[in-house]
Amino acid sequence: MNQRFSFGKTFLLGFGFFGTSVIWMVYNSFVPLFLANRFGLDPRWIGFFMTLDNIAALLIQPAVGAWSDRLRTPIGRRMPFILIGAPVAAIAFGFIPLAAALPVFVACTSTLLLSMAFWRTPVVALMPDVTPSKYRSQANGIINFMGGVGAIIATLGGSRLYAINQAYPFWLGSALVILSAVLVFIFVREPKEYEGNTEERPSLWRNFFRLFEEEEKSPLRILLAIFFWFVAYNAIEAFFTLYAQNHLGLPGEDGARLLGQLSLIFVIFALPAGYIGGRIGRRNTIVIGILGLSTCMLAMYILPASRLLIEITRLPVLGVVPVIGLILMFGGAAWAMINVNSLPMVVDMTDDVHIGTYTGLYYLFSTLAAIAGPNINGWIIALTGNNYNLVMIVGPLFMAAALVMMLGVRRGEARKAAAPAPQPANLEPSGWD
Repeated sequence: MNQRFSFGKTFLLGFGFFGTSVIWMVYNSFVPLFLANRFGLDPRWIGFFMTLDNIAALLIQPAVGAWSDRLRTPIGRRMPFILIGAPVAAIAFGFIPLAAALPVFVACTSTLLLSMAFWRTPVVALMPDVTPSKYRSQANGIINFMGGVGAIIATLGGSRLYAINQAYPFWLGSALVILSAVLVFIFVREPKEYEGNTEERPSLWRNFFRLFEEEEKSPLRILLAIFFWFVAYNAIEAFFTLYAQNHLGLPGEDGARLLGQLSLIFVIFALPAGYIGGRIGRRNTIVIGILGLSTCMLAMYILPASRLLIEITRLPVLGVVPVIGLILMFGGAAWAMINVNSLPMVVDMTDDVHIGTYTGLYYLFSTLAAIAGPNINGWIIALTGNNYNLVMIVGPLFMAAALVMMLGVRRGEARKAAAPAPQPANLEPSGWD
């Protein structure tokens, strides 16, 4: 692999993550409001519905990651998935706010979820494909910076558009995801090293079972940590606009705006988080992030709603910044330290031929968490008389489990340029099954 790091190429590659981020932030912010206000679903059904994207991802993304490792085409092993999945997702997304009947709404969202699952792993795997190990935390910082920009556009811009017309944030997301896919296709060139390697057939499930068989458990421990911290974060994210509406007494668009304040700091801190990971180590940076985000969640649980809504200041673009906005900003910085450094740790536990497969394992555990989190919290909310504040105490419990797992991780830091990449143990030619 080329050992040069190109900021410009990585920035352009970030448009792929930018597009997916816009889609998911609009989806997570406004689909729960449609389900509650337009279709009258209770929290348990909303929690289940908000896991359907993750069920689709669980069934499709890991397999597609291994498939993309094996695929050989004139335009690369990742690009065909992007060129098929992105346009279909954009069209389905644009029809979601127009669906007046629940079956039509489900049909639109199902098409979106399947098509997004089809191209997300390949577009993420492009980053380690084109970036040497030494710079993957920094590159992932750039990628997440672009994703955060998409989240800001989706939440801050989307909340204003939603107040004008509920369809506008979705149409904006459709346009941006098409633009993102076109930019990635035009400007990003995949490496050529893998074109002649057709005998190696990376296997998702063979690698999965090897996690439990290997004597050194660092890959399994970090994947379990990923599961635990995504249970915490995704559960909160899926219910935050309803938390703001029911616990804080804010309209839905203000809840989305508060999420935008978290996203802004995530964007600002994504690049520093990558460089901090390169300087003090990825594991140490993640541990600091876990402790910081747990503290923010506990503060939102402990402080009464009246205290959380006290206005601290007003800022351009963000508008009013209350106490909870400040807490969410600290949470955004902590989440950047976790999220930016985790994928580089996972892919640096394998070789370059299996990057898509290990990216698939990353998404296997994160999507399992994203399925579990909203369901756990949906049931807790429903069984406690719609007490949405309880989502803020469940998160730190799972963060504590993630911390225990991370303390035992011994691998995943940047590899030296001259060092050979570790080979997955006893890999045999096989399909993903």
